Amino acid sequence: MSELLPMPLATLARRALTEHARVGAVFDLPERKWYRGDPALDLSVGFHGARASTPLGPAAGPQSQLAQNIILSWLGGSRIIELKTVQVMDELHIARPCIDATNVGYNIEWSQELRVQQSLDEYVSAWMLLQLLRQAGVTESLAEPRPHTLFDLSVGYNLEGIRSDKVSTFIRGMRDASDTIARLRRQLTGDLKPYADIHVPALVSDCVTLSTFHGCPAKEIESICRYLLQDLGMHVVIKMNPTLLGYREVCALLNERLGYRDISPIEAEFDSDLKWDEALAMVGRLRQVATDCGLTLGAKFTNTLVVNNHRRFFPGEERMYMSGPPLHPISLSLALKFREAVGAAFPISFSAGIDARNFVDAAACGLTPITSCTDLLRPGGYGRLFKYLGNLEQRMRKLGVADIPSFIARAEGAADAGIHDSDEASLFNMRKIVARTLDNARYTFAKNSSVPRKIGSQLVLFDCISCDKCIPVCPNDANFVYRVRAQNGFTEQAYLRDGELAWRPDIPFIVAREQQIGNYADFCNDCGNCDVFCPEDGGPYILKPRFFSSLARFEQYAKHGGFYIEASRDVVRAWARIDGADYRLVVERAQRRARFDDGVFELILEPDSGAIEGGRVLAAAAPPPSHTLSTHPARVLLCIVRGVLDSAHPNPVNAPLLDIG
Repeated sequence: MSELLPMPLATLARRALTEHARVGAVFDLPERKWYRGDPALDLSVGFHGARASTPLGPAAGPQSQLAQNIILSWLGGSRIIELKTVQVMDELHIARPCIDATNVGYNIEWSQELRVQQSLDEYVSAWMLLQLLRQAGVTESLAEPRPHTLFDLSVGYNLEGIRSDKVSTFIRGMRDASDTIARLRRQLTGDLKPYADIHVPALVSDCVTLSTFHGCPAKEIESICRYLLQDLGMHVVIKMNPTLLGYREVCALLNERLGYRDISPIEAEFDSDLKWDEALAMVGRLRQVATDCGLTLGAKFTNTLVVNNHRRFFPGEERMYMSGPPLHPISLSLALKFREAVGAAFPISFSAGIDARNFVDAAACGLTPITSCTDLLRPGGYGRLFKYLGNLEQRMRKLGVADIPSFIARAEGAADAGIHDSDEASLFNMRKIVARTLDNARYTFAKNSSVPRKIGSQLVLFDCISCDKCIPVCPNDANFVYRVRAQNGFTEQAYLRDGELAWRPDIPFIVAREQQIGNYADFCNDCGNCDVFCPEDGGPYILKPRFFSSLARFEQYAKHGGFYIEASRDVVRAWARIDGADYRLVVERAQRRARFDDGVFELILEPDSGAIEGGRVLAAAAPPPSHTLSTHPARVLLCIVRGVLDSAHPNPVNAPLLDIG
């Protein structure tokens, strides 16, 4: 795999603006799946001293690492963005694949894959891009009348790492991003110059959700919180692990009540993790510390559940992290137990198996934010988000209420029961909702044991069934559609005859469909999720054309195949590695001529048909008499180049070349 490489702010902006103007989408998400909101309804919520327009957001994970992820989450209606966890160790080697959302949801990915400085730049880039898209009019109708968006940091995993210069500087850089904003502004030149002076608030985030390793001592968690509150001036949310509920209780819910007898929680993790009494005592002390600092403290339920690896998706891994449907009733039960112990007014965030069907109940519980991850890895991806808020609006209209406090009062009958305090009403609702959730069959093994259907065919470079499932299920927007001209013909093969270059008919070249799938390697972390949901075998991220942003990255990472293309008004140059062989193509546009070589032979081709018009031997030494060069890879390159450079359909490959005018 190649290391993730973020796209520059200017290139992202250019792509977003042209894509919206030409095809009515941004980063492959069509306008019809953007959350627009009902102006008559106020979905805004308070979050640690600030206000957000909705309680929805992505959980810290694959949907909140790159700038385009954050924009896609925002377009779906997220207004509290929990950014992917940053830690001091930023050169991790995580096994691949790393995400298995087949039915339940498992992963072995637990931290950012970017360097800490890259994460700062990405988060600030996303912050700036939100302002830019609004000023450009792309999202103006979505932002009014309540455009408030909050970024929530997630950091981990121990005191030494968080107190390090690297992580502390990152946190301070999010509290005051003036220097980063000024540096990124300098990218906005040429056709982007009108946006160089947009107003961008320097305070990107002043809240941290703390994530700690299983087994982190209570004293260390408390020390981290004190450091974040007292030394860095950040509001703090403590992310709790589901182990807090206790091994026997978790197993009783997971294995017995929900029927997941194949999933085995690791008892040793419960033994070494934060205990219930420790958590309550710690929170009691930290609430006072936060109050003394003029800040707030909250808790988040929950992190993933560490379980034994009983599947083949992650070979060689002893453990994995469970999420999705079975985690929802476990985490909701724990959140209720905690809330009853600390009081209804204590701020609670939530993330565990959230989807469009249970989001409304979570909102009735007064949880803020309510974040999703596993559901967004399923077909539809970020396009699933607008339904969360749409369902909430529908319920609010049915109840005849116009804001969240009124919704909480009416959702489960708290107002009828004489409960008028919003916090107490949300706790009243939560008791009912937890009982209902535990009896809901949709969270059981029987309802979550099916797997995506495979049809028995094998993916190849061109042509597939064009279901396009691999586009939205990629959390990084690495897979994309490009369009080509359907073709059906024969290629030619160059060879030496009596010391001279000659050619003869070769194999067929067939492209049956106009719509093709590509993969932008710089955004792809080989997580494997597109393979999970692709009906064909082989994996789009492996077998579809993989494009790199530079020749250096192509040469370093395209070990199993790939492409690099650079273009100007006059010349297109393309490099390819196909079936272990390297090729180069140069298309001279004015001369309507293409030169194609493998380092031994160079062929002059007619660029539309790929027919040989001439050629020569490049090798200084005489090539082996048996050496041949087929125009089949040349036809592949010509087809791909024409398709991905078509500016009518913006994509990650042609984004640097787009003209927003």
